[in-house]
Amino acid sequence: MDDYIGLDVSLKETAVSVRRDGKRTWRGKCPSDPRLLAEVIRKRAPMAKRVVFETGPLSVWFYHALSADGLPAICIDARHAKAALDMAANKTDANDADGLAHLAEVGFFREVRVKGYDSMLARTLVAARTRLVRITTELSNQIRGLMKTFGLIVPPAKGGKFESHVQRLLIDQEGLARIVLPLLQAWRSVRTQAAELGRQLIAGARQSQACRQLMSIPGVGAVTATAFTTAIEDPANFRTSRSVGAWLGLTTRRYQSGEVDYDGHISRRGDAHLRGLLYEAATVILTRAHARSDLRTWGLKLREKIGFKRAAVAVARKLAVIMHAMLKSGEDFERAVGG
Repeated sequence: MDDYIGLDVSLKETAVSVRRDGKRTWRGKCPSDPRLLAEVIRKRAPMAKRVVFETGPLSVWFYHALSADGLPAICIDARHAKAALDMAANKTDANDADGLAHLAEVGFFREVRVKGYDSMLARTLVAARTRLVRITTELSNQIRGLMKTFGLIVPPAKGGKFESHVQRLLIDQEGLARIVLPLLQAWRSVRTQAAELGRQLIAGARQSQACRQLMSIPGVGAVTATAFTTAIEDPANFRTSRSVGAWLGLTTRRYQSGEVDYDGHISRRGDAHLRGLLYEAATVILTRAHARSDLRTWGLKLREKIGFKRAAVAVARKLAVIMHAMLKSGEDFERAVGG
C-alpha cells in the first residue's frame, strides 16, 4: 500500500497530511526543516509514493534536501494547486495539506522542474548584482533630487565623475554636505560591491561554454547569457525552441468565449527579470548594434510596420527561440555576410 503525503510549507512550521487507500491516515505539524520532516514521513508514511508541496521560497531547499534523503519529492505549480485547494470550505494550513495529499493520490497536479544548486547559485549572483545596481541608481537619483532643491544641479555623469561633481558643488554648502556626503559614501560602497559581483559574474560566464556561445549574439552580454542558461539549464527540458517564448511570457494572451476571440498583450508569465534582459538585448539589436544579421533585418522591417516597442518584444521572443536553438545545436550565432 502506497502513502501519499501533502506538505503545506511555511517559514516556521509545515502542515503534513498522509493519505492511504483514499483515506487520511495522519495529520500534524512539524518544524520547517527537511531533516525533521523526513523523519516524520518515514515514521508516519513508511511506503511514501509521492511527497507533494507547492512552489515557494523554500521549495528548492525542500526538494533537494528531501530527494537527498531518498524521498519522492514533487514540487507542483502553486497556481495550478490553488484551483483545487480553494474548493475547501475553510482556508487553513491543515486543509491545504489535505488537499495537496489528495492531489498527490489522484495524480492531478503539474510538476515543476526544480533548478539545480549550481544554477540557483548563479541566478542568485545575477539577482544580487542587479539589486545593488538598482540601489546605486536610487541613491544617485536621491542625491540629485536633494541637491536640486537648493539650486545645485549635478551634471549628467556616471561613476567617479558623478562623485567629483557632487563634492565640487558641496564645497560651500556645509549644512547640506552633512546630509548628502553620507549618502554619497553609501553610493560609493554599494557601487564597489556591485562591481565586485559583476567581476564574479563575468568570470563565471567566460568559463561557461554555453555563455560564451550565447555572447556571440550582438546585444547579449554576460548577465543575459548567464540568466538565460541558468533558467533553461538543459535545452532538452523544452521539446521545441518556440515554447521558450511562451514559457518566458513573451507570447500574446488569447481570450475566446462564444463569438468573442481576440489576442491581447503578452502574458508576462515566467521569469520577469530574464524577460526584461531579453527586451534590453532586443533594444540594443534594433538601435545600437552595427553587426548585420537576419534577426536585426527582420526586426527593423517589423518596427516600420508595428512600432518600436512591439517590434522589440517580437525580437526578444525570437531571440529567446534562437538562444535555445543555439544551446541545443551547439552552434554559434550566424551573422549576415559582411556583417
